[in-house]
Amino acid sequence: MPERLGAEYVTEENTRKAPVMLHRAIVGSLERFIGILIENHAGNMPAWLAPTQAVVLNISDNSAAYAQQVQQSLKKQGFRVEYDLRNEKITYKIREHALQKIPFLLVVGDKESESNTVAVRARGGVDLGVMPLEAFVARLQQDISQKVGPEQS
Repeated sequence: MPERLGAEYVTEENTRKAPVMLHRAIVGSLERFIGILIENHAGNMPAWLAPTQAVVLNISDNSAAYAQQVQQSLKKQGFRVEYDLRNEKITYKIREHALQKIPFLLVVGDKESESNTVAVRARGGVDLGVMPLEAFVARLQQDISQKVGPEQS
């Protein structure tokens, strides 16, 4: 083990050498950047950056199959979408996912499953109304390509 003397150390051959230190903070820098990004957006990540871009919520068990179909369709198109099929009140599910700051909530019930539509709510409680799934896909693609959040478009 080398003996340390100030800015030099003594090697096994009894010579003095200056220490060499290599330091790379790749992960640390990335963590700081992500922390600043989250703090800057207050957790409200724009749709293009959010880990989950949308959540499909079913109103009743009758619309659970349609909710899964919508989620799978969006996932096949490359979007980060989840679904919530729990047997809870829809207002509870909307509030829970709104607190998680999900950019879009897609509510489906019997009417939506019959007409192949989704009721869209943007972050911040903005009700975008009922629209065909293709219209929502176009909107989400536009938000992602323009790199804007749901509240900006």
